Amino acid sequence: MTKQVILLADAHTPPAPGLSEVLRDAGICLLTDSLPGASREQLSAELQERAAVKGSAEEFDASEGACPSVNSDEVPLPLAVLYEVADGANVLLVHAVVEHALAAWPGAPLVALRPNSHTLIHQAHAHALDDGTLKRLGFRAIAERPAQLPALLRELEERGNTSELRMPLDVLSLSAPHAPALPSHLSRDTLHAAFALVASLHAAQDQKSTAQEALAGLAPLVSADCWTIYLAAEMNGDEAVRLEPLAVHGQARTERESALASSEHEGALEALRAVSTDSVLALSGSESSAARAAAARMETLRKTERGRRILALPLLGSERVMGVLEAVRDRQGARPFTKREADLLCALAAPLASALANSVRIAEAERLSQTDDLTKLHNARYLRQFLLVELRRARRYGSSVSSLFFDIDDFKSINDAHGHLVGSHVLMEMAAVILSSIRDTDMVARYGGDEFVVVLPETPIEQAVFVAERVRDKIARHAFTGGRRLRLNITASFGVAAFPQHAPSPQQLVACADAAMYEAKAAGKNCIRTAL
Repeated sequence: MTKQVILLADAHTPPAPGLSEVLRDAGICLLTDSLPGASREQLSAELQERAAVKGSAEEFDASEGACPSVNSDEVPLPLAVLYEVADGANVLLVHAVVEHALAAWPGAPLVALRPNSHTLIHQAHAHALDDGTLKRLGFRAIAERPAQLPALLRELEERGNTSELRMPLDVLSLSAPHAPALPSHLSRDTLHAAFALVASLHAAQDQKSTAQEALAGLAPLVSADCWTIYLAAEMNGDEAVRLEPLAVHGQARTERESALASSEHEGALEALRAVSTDSVLALSGSESSAARAAAARMETLRKTERGRRILALPLLGSERVMGVLEAVRDRQGARPFTKREADLLCALAAPLASALANSVRIAEAERLSQTDDLTKLHNARYLRQFLLVELRRARRYGSSVSSLFFDIDDFKSINDAHGHLVGSHVLMEMAAVILSSIRDTDMVARYGGDEFVVVLPETPIEQAVFVAERVRDKIARHAFTGGRRLRLNITASFGVAAFPQHAPSPQQLVACADAAMYEAKAAGKNCIRTAL
């Protein structure tokens, strides 16, 4: 089935330069949905119209980027929903886009494209949309250039939309500040719940799930109508602390709602509630003054604001304030938070801050261990794991696994003539060309430098040579821009080997393909040689 990506765009805003071409070269059909957006049924009609133009019996050709006919009874789920984030974009506007995408294409991952990621504009109640904020808004991946999209989309598809691809927050030190002791004379049930909460934090895999686990565990310990964890964005100089909501448990009236309720703006109050009920983004820009003060002063505060009882505690990392834990009692006649309750939460805030920092390290370590940061392709470590699994399967079923090892011809001359930035962009473009030439079940990795490896499961040597020729020809015909509108003609030399014909193990399979590639180099480059 044809791969499709939905681009959410304003009708008056053209897509990023080169976006359509990059996706077309990768064999991905780009469809545009004008905001505020059409329904999936309307999109189906658009797909049907495009398919009718191309012919209902037309077969998809990845090399040409054609879109196939679409079954009217079932609208295919897009590979991803893409949204270009402009500099200074308002967080509430982007949240509305996310809500629209989730409603129209549930299950499809959201990908942000930031083709002009310059200094972000800070506005009142509109936080700067850095990468961390976009992740918390619901974006699974973030691309800085259109050329990175094919590899990102491929990895999203392979991971099954289950894990983060990129965590841009800074890695924090493993050490944590000294944690206050639990208050004395706690009941047995309270102690048991507190230790269960701390234990549950170690099982969380990312920041959001860590925060949600924490809030669910805190709710039985201290009574509150709403719990919120905010992350503190790193600031420069004397800038005011900026908090971004990460997770919320329960519901309470925000500061903006309180201000509107005390005024005569009933219509605005109802509109705000209609948009933001039960959403983390309802609290965006509406954190209490106590929360901001707790982050700035790095101390626990108990205050009353507009009739709301508030307890705010800073979440302290080893180097800075990571965020704020805020508890709110908003019911009429609610009692203030006691010092005993504040002491209990202070004791639990330290392991919570440590768990949030650990989740960042885990996600970053996982990403770095298996992904090439430049091309977003898999790296040599992932390649070894993939080959172990595929060769084990091939032994069981008596099938073949082939490997293509290829190297860009005279890549050093590109760096020497145009600079390393152009060379890096060429490698990203190369990833897109390769991905557009292979099957979904195949795997491509950047082995190192300008060397790439493609693994073809259940593929004998004869078919592997055919695939190598297709990739080689497409590389030779592609005009590489280098990110500077250049038209670079590039070739590559290929070596092909197969299991079990040429090698009995993953290491030997790659080594045989590598040796065959050097034979192609010696034969004049831009050609293919098979292992002996």
